[in-house]
Amino acid sequence: MSINSIFQFLVPKDKKFFPLFEEASSNLIELASNLHEAVNLPLKEREVLFQKIDALEQKGEDITRQTNLELSRNFITPFDREDIHSLITSIDNVADNLHGAASRMRLYQVDKITKSIRKLTEINLEACQNIDVAVKELRNFKKIKNITDACARISKLENKSDTVYNKAVFEIFENETDAKNIIKYKEVLSVLESATDKCKSVASVLESISVKHS
Repeated sequence: MSINSIFQFLVPKDKKFFPLFEEASSNLIELASNLHEAVNLPLKEREVLFQKIDALEQKGEDITRQTNLELSRNFITPFDREDIHSLITSIDNVADNLHGAASRMRLYQVDKITKSIRKLTEINLEACQNIDVAVKELRNFKKIKNITDACARISKLENKSDTVYNKAVFEIFENETDAKNIIKYKEVLSVLESATDKCKSVASVLESISVKHS
């Protein structure tokens, strides 16, 4: 039995941090799902979903705040304090960017949703689902491969996002003549691509945690 395994056996089962991690990752899926649903609806029908996204982003902020409060209150944590802070912060950063994409679509009154925007929201949703898979494996570290596999899928999705983004930006400058539309679409695409980058940051934290406990 490794030293890490002995330590995990001796430390009391955590009842605070893991539920918060899982609540944060589940909230992320719901946020990404609402965004993907919104971009498949006409402009006038998106507002209800945008309001849900606002509420989910605030919920994510509350979970992050609660996690940091628990860090200050508890001497014993399930793994390194720095990793706990990094994990919850990186998850919150994904939520911020997804919310940012919704906010820009609403603010700029983006009527026509391009295939690239839909594809990027789909990629982000899949990446968030993989984050949730990995986060749920943190409770016992018995299936480290499930964590690393999910992280590998997130990395591939991030590469795919880069390809979609670069092609979409090229097409905007190639085909769009209205400068305002160029700015609108490029900003929405940019924040969606950034969201996938943030998903990869979550994966990096998860991989680091899994290595320490393998």
